[in-house]
Amino acid sequence: MENTENTENNMELEKNKSEIVVGLDIGTTKISVLVGKKDQYGKLDILGTGKSVSNGVSRGVVANIDKTVDSIKIAVAQAEAESGIDIKEVYVGIAGQHIKSLQHRGALVRDDINEEIAKADLDKLISNMYKLVTFPDEEVIHVIPQEYTVDGEDFIQDPKGMAGVNIEADFHIITAKVAAVKNIVRCVQKAGLKSKNLILEPFASAVAVLDEDELSEGVCLVDIGGGTTDVAIFLDGIIRHTSVIPFGGNVITKDIKQGIQILEKQAEMLKVKFGYAMSDSAKENVIVSIPGLRGKDPKEVSVKNLSAVIESRMKEIIDLVNYQIKSSGYGDKLMTGIVLTGGGSLLKNLPQLVSYITGKEVRVGYPNEHLGVDSANMIKNPIYSTGVGLVQKGFEEVDWEKVSPSLEVVNVVNPEPEPPTVGLGLGGKFKKMLEDLFSDDNIN
Repeated sequence: MENTENTENNMELEKNKSEIVVGLDIGTTKISVLVGKKDQYGKLDILGTGKSVSNGVSRGVVANIDKTVDSIKIAVAQAEAESGIDIKEVYVGIAGQHIKSLQHRGALVRDDINEEIAKADLDKLISNMYKLVTFPDEEVIHVIPQEYTVDGEDFIQDPKGMAGVNIEADFHIITAKVAAVKNIVRCVQKAGLKSKNLILEPFASAVAVLDEDELSEGVCLVDIGGGTTDVAIFLDGIIRHTSVIPFGGNVITKDIKQGIQILEKQAEMLKVKFGYAMSDSAKENVIVSIPGLRGKDPKEVSVKNLSAVIESRMKEIIDLVNYQIKSSGYGDKLMTGIVLTGGGSLLKNLPQLVSYITGKEVRVGYPNEHLGVDSANMIKNPIYSTGVGLVQKGFEEVDWEKVSPSLEVVNVVNPEPEPPTVGLGLGGKFKKMLEDLFSDDNIN
């Protein structure tokens, strides 16, 4: 009898453990950890959060392993203390300029027309794409078929079960700098954690802030982080175009710091509390006093002038976003407009500025869609969109073979010439990355 009770208790313990998912967002500005479980209605309850300054990351790339590990440990400790959960496994968000994408067309000739096309045939065609020659420091990490052609018949979504000899397909190929991705995994491991999976941050943010109507009817998600701005375009429930722009909120802060000659933390405070994305909205006679350093006189800053600095840089970023929208070929198909998220989306009057430049409807996306009533209000903030999305994706078990159509990737070749400064191509979904690329033998 006692053994039976112990067995039941152990099973219940394992069940409870399996119902906990932890998301780890390693950003340029902050590192955040969210611990979540599902409530009785299928909504997310965030049991605990942790946040620390991201000292070792630059534009989504780990620049200092030790500093990044220390920041992860601080955030994890806070989340453990708040949730009462011993964190061992995490779903890690990944982004940054080191991820690139390209288009390629592959073909496979089958021997027997009498045999129907099987999954093994498609797997063989996909596996051939992993053998593409890339730069020495890059490796193909994911291959995403778009549409198939069977014996000249185009626009086939799934040819399994069909008859045919010649199978062709357009593929979206994702490559990454091996060292950059391995460094993320190293940081997680050195912090005493196990990476359950790596999830592209645009996918996580999309899951957190977009609804089904937007995904279906056409929407552009713009995630403005500290170091980069991610752009993802959805139509018919499919990601059609993704890119990363190597500018975020930090460049605005640095402009203010250099222009006014103040500390970076003071510049960030000015931007958040008093700054406007459109300087016309700022009143002429509002002056902010900044304490001087080491006995120096305080500095007086006009909110009007402050906002002019912010507007100038913000226009550059939005112009690059607008270029990505136009070059994607889906600019006239975004029926639901643009959704802004990330910490940079909280800038006053930013939706109006984006709407003015792009000519589209704009809203700020809050991660409320999947959050239960018990989750703290502080989590219902665009700053935590990626973190909430990572937890949500964790509960979807990150099984890329069975992922919903809304997370299928279909990228379009850019037919237009590159502008002087553009974001790097980004897209795709990682599938079983850690099995081969990040095995213990390769990492240690």
